[in-house]
Amino acid sequence: MRSVEPVVAEDTPVSPGSSAKPVRARLIDAGRSLAIVVVVALAGWQLYRHWDEFWATLADIAWQSSLLSLLALVASITVVTFGWQVLIEHFGAPIGYARGAQICLVGQLGKYVPGSVWAYLLQMELGRKAGLARARIFTASLVQLGIGIVAALTLSLLAVREVLGGSAYATWLIVAIPLGLVALYPSVLTWGTSLVLRILRRGPLERPLGWRTVGTVFGASLGAWMLQGLHLWLLVNSVGAPGFGGLIVCIGAMAIAMTAGAVAFVLPSGAGVRELVMVAVLTASGVSAGQALAFAVVSRVMFTVADLLTAGGAASFAFLRAPRGPQEQAV
Repeated sequence: MRSVEPVVAEDTPVSPGSSAKPVRARLIDAGRSLAIVVVVALAGWQLYRHWDEFWATLADIAWQSSLLSLLALVASITVVTFGWQVLIEHFGAPIGYARGAQICLVGQLGKYVPGSVWAYLLQMELGRKAGLARARIFTASLVQLGIGIVAALTLSLLAVREVLGGSAYATWLIVAIPLGLVALYPSVLTWGTSLVLRILRRGPLERPLGWRTVGTVFGASLGAWMLQGLHLWLLVNSVGAPGFGGLIVCIGAMAIAMTAGAVAFVLPSGAGVRELVMVAVLTASGVSAGQALAFAVVSRVMFTVADLLTAGGAASFAFLRAPRGPQEQAV
C-alpha cells in the first residue's frame, strides 16, 4: 500500500556547503539548471517572435503610457507573489518575500513551455532546492490558482455587458461566480483542496485554511487583476479610448482574458486565447480591429518583459545574498 506524503511535512534542510553530493543529486541539479535555461529561452523566443509588431505599435503610444503600463504589470506580479507567499507561510515556517519571490517568479517562467503544468513543476523543484517540501509548494500554488480564478470571474462582471452581451457565456458566468464564492468559504476550500490532494495520492491538509489567509490571497488576486486592467487601459487610452469607463471595461476584460488563458493550459502562457478576449473587448469599446490586435501583441510582449524582469530581479537578489566562501556558509 502506497503511503501518502503529508502536505505540511517539515521542510528538509539543505546543506549548501556539502561537497560530496551523490551522482543522482548532481544530475537533479543539472536538470534544474537546464530546465531554467530552456524556459528562459522559450520566453525570449516569444519576445523575439513579436518584436517587429511590438515596436511598430509602440511607436504610436506615448512613452509615458508605455512605461506606466509596464510598471503596472510589474506591480501586479509582485502582488500575486505576495499572495503566494502568504499561502506558503500558512502551510509551514515563514520564508520571507525575497526567498518566496525567487521560487515563485523564476518558476513561473515555466508557463512559456506548452502545458502550464511546467510552471508548477519548476516551482516545486526550486522550492525543494531551497529546503521546502514539494507538497507545500504544490498545495500553495493549487489553492492560489483556485482563489485567483474566482477573483477574476468576479471582476469579469465589469465587462459582461460590453463584451459578452446576451451570450450563453454571460449566463454561465452569473451561475459560476456564486458557486466560486461559496467554494472560497474556508471550510469548503479546505475540504476541496484535501479532496484534490487525496486524488493525487497526497495527504490532506493538516492545517485548515482560515478567513484571514483566504481573504488576503483573494484581495491580492483582485489587486493583481485590477493592475493588469490598468496596464491595458494605459495603452489604449493613449490613442483616445474612453476614460474612466474604459478603465472599468479593461479591468473586466483582462480578468476574462486571464481566466481564459489559465483554462487553455496546453498553450504557452495561454497564447492566443488571452489575445482573442482582449481584441473582443477593445473592438467593443470602439477601437478598430487592426489596432486592437496590435495592442494585444504589445500587451503580450510586455507581459513577457515583466516576467523576465521580475524573475531576473529575484534571481539576482538571491545570488547577491548567497553566502560566499566556507566561513560564510558555516554561519
